[in-house]
Amino acid sequence: MGLLPSPTWGTLTSLALSYILTLGVILIVEIASRSFNIPHYISRKIIHVFAGTYIFSLLYIFEQWEYLVFLTSSFVLLNFIFLQLKIFKSMDQENATLGTVYFAFSVTLLLWWFHEGWKQGFPRGREYIAVAGIVAMTYGDAMASVIGKTYGRNGYQLIGTEGSRRTYEGSQAFFITTLIGVPFFWWLMSPPELTTTKYFSGALISACVGTALESVSPWGMDNLSVPLGVSLVLAILGY
Repeated sequence: MGLLPSPTWGTLTSLALSYILTLGVILIVEIASRSFNIPHYISRKIIHVFAGTYIFSLLYIFEQWEYLVFLTSSFVLLNFIFLQLKIFKSMDQENATLGTVYFAFSVTLLLWWFHEGWKQGFPRGREYIAVAGIVAMTYGDAMASVIGKTYGRNGYQLIGTEGSRRTYEGSQAFFITTLIGVPFFWWLMSPPELTTTKYFSGALISACVGTALESVSPWGMDNLSVPLGVSLVLAILGY
């Protein structure tokens, strides 16, 4: 018996579409970045936000969760190759961290972890817990980076490494964006397990946990700590 079931035509189509669309977006951002001198932190976050948003749409289009996990896990390897070879400057500069690799790994682990109930259709069982962690990392981190680098005037550092330096403005942006983003995506999914109270308490927990972890995670490690930490805490608390 193989590790993967036989793919349906719908699954094969979803895989092909995902690879073409993802690589196409990276190429478009790469060309635009070089043509218009877009700052690296902006181009990187454009790709980052696209990836996180597209992952949400994959919950709709993939019939077989095993192949969604295959897709995201393949980008662990692809992103590592892109990083080592510096193929896309819009993603990886000379001093780039393993953040893109960590992000793909976190997403893969979360989608696998909460796949139970997938065959019942959207919202795909307990994947809403995975979505909370992914939303915190996708939107919260992107806004923290953009706001922090553009408007950040008040810096702080909670642990000793330079890679963990943050700004209060960026952390506030992370908190507010996550606080809004998590219930919004949960509303789109409308999982029957969530009451109205849990929508808002879960958003607050996600924002607090995500902001705290992001503030102490150096050198791209927030791509592991934030999505995994947020989803783990929600799961432990019974969401």
